Amino acid sequence: MSGPLRLVPPDPEAVHELPAARPPGNAAAVGELARELAEVCAAAVHPDEIAAVLEADGLTSEQIAGRYGLRDSFELAAALYDRVPRGYPEPPPAPDPWRVKPGLVLLRSLVFTLPGLGYALGAPLMSGGRGPAGLPQGTAALVAAALTAWAWNQGLAHRAYLRLASGGRAAAGRCLRTGAPLGGLLATAAAVVCGGPAGAVAFAVGQALYLSAATVLLVLGRERLLLYTLLPVAAGGGAALVTDPPRALAAGLLLATLAGVLATASYQCVLAWREKSAAGAPDLSPLASLPYGLFGLGCGVLTAVAALGDVLRHGADAAPAGPAVIALTLSMGAAEWLLYRFRSRALKALGRTATTAGLLAGIARVLGGCLAAYLAALAVLALAADAVWPGGAMPTVLHTAGLLALGAVLWTGLLLQAYGVAWPPALLCLVAGAAEAAALAVRLPSPAAVQLTVCAGTTAALVAAATALLGRITAHR
Repeated sequence: MSGPLRLVPPDPEAVHELPAARPPGNAAAVGELARELAEVCAAAVHPDEIAAVLEADGLTSEQIAGRYGLRDSFELAAALYDRVPRGYPEPPPAPDPWRVKPGLVLLRSLVFTLPGLGYALGAPLMSGGRGPAGLPQGTAALVAAALTAWAWNQGLAHRAYLRLASGGRAAAGRCLRTGAPLGGLLATAAAVVCGGPAGAVAFAVGQALYLSAATVLLVLGRERLLLYTLLPVAAGGGAALVTDPPRALAAGLLLATLAGVLATASYQCVLAWREKSAAGAPDLSPLASLPYGLFGLGCGVLTAVAALGDVLRHGADAAPAGPAVIALTLSMGAAEWLLYRFRSRALKALGRTATTAGLLAGIARVLGGCLAAYLAALAVLALAADAVWPGGAMPTVLHTAGLLALGAVLWTGLLLQAYGVAWPPALLCLVAGAAEAAALAVRLPSPAAVQLTVCAGTTAALVAAATALLGRITAHR
């Protein structure tokens, strides 16, 4: 075995080639600098990041040696890196893309609701007695024009919004300048074919033209201008609730409102399509907007049956459910705000969960909360509408429950549409509308009970579809 290791002294002539010992450094000065740069040092993943900050601050090797007793920025950075524990900060919260201003929600609620006052002004125009079904003569023209306009404008709005996103305002303007007049023409034709007293048909035609023009302004984001055009009918309709204005004055206010909205929509449409078009706008098939139009038709049928079902079943002794329609219209502002609220909270739920099951449960909670909030708002609005409706009586529990079920169908269907899921709500609403119409045709005793049953079942199907489809990560890209 070999002997013990011996320390061999270095060659005296080679000592000068050995590196000099590293200076211990000024610990107090290094510690003070570590406190000043605590955030930078804690967030660094390598000492070189700290060295870059030191050099950016202008520290030279001579200054470092004099102040801190170390050779250069890299040695000082290594000392700071060792002194400060790692503490990587959380990234700042991303901006919420679905935050919406409350003022916009209130504005849209007003422009959805104020046109309803036009019916108070136009009531004298439909004084032609009762038809065979117990409804005022001309009601068929009004309903036919409304259903045609709702279906057409729902699809048109979807197509125009797609054009707006892909090709800018010019593309949307070109879509609207053709689609809006065509929709007004189709709804006018539906009113004329159904016939009725001249005043009622004229009112139905005005309704059809108004809905087309309002669609243009809403798509182009001109809600404030739409509100201004509604001021004449709002003032006259409010007065008509408490007094009986002369028929000539009522007709004049209706014509002034219609002329204002048509002129404003035409002008805004021209301004839009004259703007510079974005490059590369794709050619969109009209079939992509078809389910949105069918959804509008189904919702229109459900709303019409809710408003007129009792009269159609029980005759002229039953009153149309005007307050229910007003409450639904008023609630559209809250509905829209809650759609944005759902998307905002859904993104937060996506960020908090790491599993598919957790995301599904989070989406279910958000959906339940937003739907409950909308139904609460609708219930309050229904009570308020009944309280101010002339000669109105408190609705029964059955009618209120049916109205809430209808509201749940509308809101959940709109939610799915907001995520691009169009066919399930369209088909379900069409089936529901057909079922309620069939129940009226076979004269089932209680339209309100039918409405509650059908709409509750449709809501359950829509909620199940929304939970399953929106509980996927890919739905929130």
